[in-house]
Amino acid sequence: SRELFVLTYGALVAQLCKDYEKDEDVNTCLDRMGYGIGVRLIDDFLARSAVKKCRSYSETADMIAQVAFKMYLGVTPRVSCSSAAGNEFSLILDKNPLVDFVEELPAERASLCYCNLLCGVIRGALEMVHLAAEVTFLQDRLKGDAVTEIGITFLRKAEDRKHKRN
Repeated sequence: SRELFVLTYGALVAQLCKDYEKDEDVNTCLDRMGYGIGVRLIDDFLARSAVKKCRSYSETADMIAQVAFKMYLGVTPRVSCSSAAGNEFSLILDKNPLVDFVEELPAERASLCYCNLLCGVIRGALEMVHLAAEVTFLQDRLKGDAVTEIGITFLRKAEDRKHKRN
């Protein structure tokens, strides 16, 4: 459940900070863990949401924000397209439930991307529906920004790589 996840997430990040000296290693670990979750979560999402195949990157970004985030985290980020090519989007969260119990990052952990798990989840789920993407945090309330912003850049359809190899 969402509540259990939010309550235990802080303990997970705290343990990773004990296990790894460098924030970059913690960030990488959170991304990898999120990726594994996303790969598995997509089946649950498709079964529970009964959504149809998205026809554009814009529809996909809207689906992530309006359905997936609402379903799993109880929030609905705003979506903005940030490129003329139509392949770069931002998910803007005014409220991020993963940081409900976090005041601020310690000074020695300034480069920690506390919610990096979300980037991995999104990337893993997108790959499973044949969409390669880069997913990164662009703004973070824990670092003093006004909002939390996740950037999604769709690279290409995964099947395009297969056709180019043949």
